[in-house]
Order: sequence, then structure tokens, then C-alpha cells
Amino acid sequence: MDHTSGIDDGSMMTPDDPVSFADRLVGSNAFHDLFEHGMQLVETTAEYLDKEGREEAKDLARAGAMAYATESMRLTTRLMQLASWLLLQRAVHEGEMTLEQAAQEKAKVRIHGLSSPTQGPGWDELPSTLRELVEASLDLQTRVQRLDGIFYQRGHTVDDDQPAANPVAEQMARLSDAFG
Repeated sequence: MDHTSGIDDGSMMTPDDPVSFADRLVGSNAFHDLFEHGMQLVETTAEYLDKEGREEAKDLARAGAMAYATESMRLTTRLMQLASWLLLQRAVHEGEMTLEQAAQEKAKVRIHGLSSPTQGPGWDELPSTLRELVEASLDLQTRVQRLDGIFYQRGHTVDDDQPAANPVAEQMARLSDAFG
């Protein structure tokens, strides 16, 4: 209800409406920083793979070259999936889509199971910059997975029908884990 005109336009929250913890979190500086970090990592990785990484890959032995090809594909796939997830959350926050629409689109985004061996054959032969980018992407993936649990799993948001036994404590622990 618009309290100045007395007209119910369906868009105003009343004091009795539940507060969406996920919406507040996406609007926070912490999420903004994570979003910016994720987008910067995508940009840095693309630039590296297109320039310096391409040159470094030419000097690798067979095992290193295979590991480079494998890890660079895994890295770009992981980062594109994580960037998609971050963009979906921002779109919801900015009113470009509903949480329900984002949840449907999120089903197409894979943020789990995108691991890298980080110690497998050829790993030690990889350029240090590529290894650092892989490790940074795995860290970002872990943080996004934690936030995904907060946003989409039952029992982890303030506005669920059946909240967890202590949702505030669980959310604070998840936030602490996600944002270090």
C-alpha cells in the first residue's frame, strides 16, 4: 500500500512482510565486491589465455601441453558458469527478473562439480599464472556455492515457510565462510 495516497499498488512492503535475506545480501557491499572480483577474474583469465598463456603453452612438453589444454578449458567453463550465477543474482536484485525466473535459469548453470585436479599429471609443468588462476577460480567457486546454499536451499532464508532451527546463526556462519 502506498502510505501517502492510501492506494495499494502491490509493490510496497508492509511492516508485516518478511525480509528477504538473500535480497539484502545481493544488495550488500560484500556481494558487490564478490561480483566485481568474479568479473575481474573472468577478464584477467581471458586476457592471459589469449596472450601470455598462449605463448607459454608453446614451450610445454607433451604432458604439460595436455594439462594446459585441459585446465584452460575447465577454467573458462568454471568462470563462465560462475559469472552466469553472479549475473543472475544481480538481475534479481535490480528487478530485471524474479527470484522464480532466476531459479529456473539457475538450473541451467552448473556451479557444482567443476573441479580441477590441481595435483594431477602435468600440473607441476603448468605456468604458475595458470595455476594461480585455477586456484583463484576454485576459491570463487567455493564462495559462490556457499551463497547458492543461502539463496536457494530450503531452511536457509528468512522468508522460507519452514526455517531452519536457528536460521540467523546458520546464515552468519555461511556468510563468514563465504566472505572470509
